[in-house]
Amino acid sequence: MAKTRTKYVCTNCGRQTPRFMGRCPNCGEYNTMEEEIEEVSRASSNARPRANVSTPGNSPQRLSDISSDVGERLFVPVEEFSRVLGGGIVPGSIILIGGEPGVGKSTLLVQLCAMLAEQLGNVLYVSGEESTRQIKMRADRLGLEAENLYLLTETNLGSIFEHVQEISPTILVIDSIQTVYMDEIESSPGSVTQVRECASRLQGLAKSSGMSVFLIGHVTKEGSIAGPRVLEHIVDTVLYLEGDQFQSFRLLRSVKNRFGATSEVGVFEMLQRGMVEVSNPSEAFLAERVINAPGSSIVVTMEGTRPLLVELQALTSPTSFGNPRRTPNGVDFNRMLLISAVLSKRVGLKLHEQDIFVNVIGGLKISEPACDLAMAMAMASSYYDTAIPADLVILGEVGLSGELRTVSQLSARLNEAAKIGFKRALLPRMRRKPDDIPPGIELVTVHNVADAMRVAVPKA
Repeated sequence: MAKTRTKYVCTNCGRQTPRFMGRCPNCGEYNTMEEEIEEVSRASSNARPRANVSTPGNSPQRLSDISSDVGERLFVPVEEFSRVLGGGIVPGSIILIGGEPGVGKSTLLVQLCAMLAEQLGNVLYVSGEESTRQIKMRADRLGLEAENLYLLTETNLGSIFEHVQEISPTILVIDSIQTVYMDEIESSPGSVTQVRECASRLQGLAKSSGMSVFLIGHVTKEGSIAGPRVLEHIVDTVLYLEGDQFQSFRLLRSVKNRFGATSEVGVFEMLQRGMVEVSNPSEAFLAERVINAPGSSIVVTMEGTRPLLVELQALTSPTSFGNPRRTPNGVDFNRMLLISAVLSKRVGLKLHEQDIFVNVIGGLKISEPACDLAMAMAMASSYYDTAIPADLVILGEVGLSGELRTVSQLSARLNEAAKIGFKRALLPRMRRKPDDIPPGIELVTVHNVADAMRVAVPKA
């Protein structure tokens, strides 16, 4: 007779403990341990697993005998989505898409499914959170019509598999994986065991049938995909849809891709007619730029292999309190403190009595050190109330002693800046000049932050 056993599983990392703990001993998160009850039969617990030696696919093969051809990718009519996937959808792949509520995950996938249904045949969209009428209302609002797009409201994985056998779709979408459950498992939908086992079954379906599966995943308050980390290991590709709720731009970012480059980014804009791809994001981000405004600098950041020109603004204001405020938006808080400390110590700016606000226009988030010098020049420009030249783009990493260091992929950054119309680039001194510098841009090289200020903020 089977007996029950209670265990506690961390919803963040999947760590299992026999008793409840307020803090997970593995990942250190609080209040993430959830109770699960499982049935353990005495026969299954005492029996030793037997190796399956009869399956032909389990026999070892020489590396030279294995074909590396993944097959022809499925064409994706949305170029920005295709860029993030690495050039199209690989048949039999399983793709996980995460993002905050309301960012546009379902809207993007409904649009994609309607386009793929006209091109590839049957596409099945399974929703566990919305009714088919709600999805139809969204499709009507977006002006979508697809004869081969099937909608289904179901959360039982067994029933979903029956409909998959009946329809035989090329693309299967599960919205969302946290709402799907299996009858064989006693825990509630969204638990660690349910999410892990359902994802494993869907992975087996994709690999055995050649069907491509899209999974939509909830995110935690920290912004990571909810559920066990094993979920991200099971899938082939992990995509994040990012964006500020007060901005119209959305970034589809690849953080894992077994069939392409990681850290690729696709740019979309949320409009009344749905998610519209932005073919030239640099122009879109600089469209509302105010020329000759103090505290504004332009930097070229790399998102994967794509260079993006963004405007970085800073504002310094005398503080009214004993402790000055440091408020970043779109940049790392510790990086902002480092830059302000270098300006105070190495250049002599009295920022200890100034409130500092830094903002990246467009709702973007910049994490690479290449924006250090642009942030420093924006702070100095606001401090002296002097505008940075409008045709100057700024690149460079700032060290603790005030020295400047070169950045990677410099040629791609400068080519993008020259394409938009910038005439000069403020850079750290280089050992050798890159070969493919665009002809229409002048390089101004400096050694430290103080020298950079003489170029970018001449009246300082």
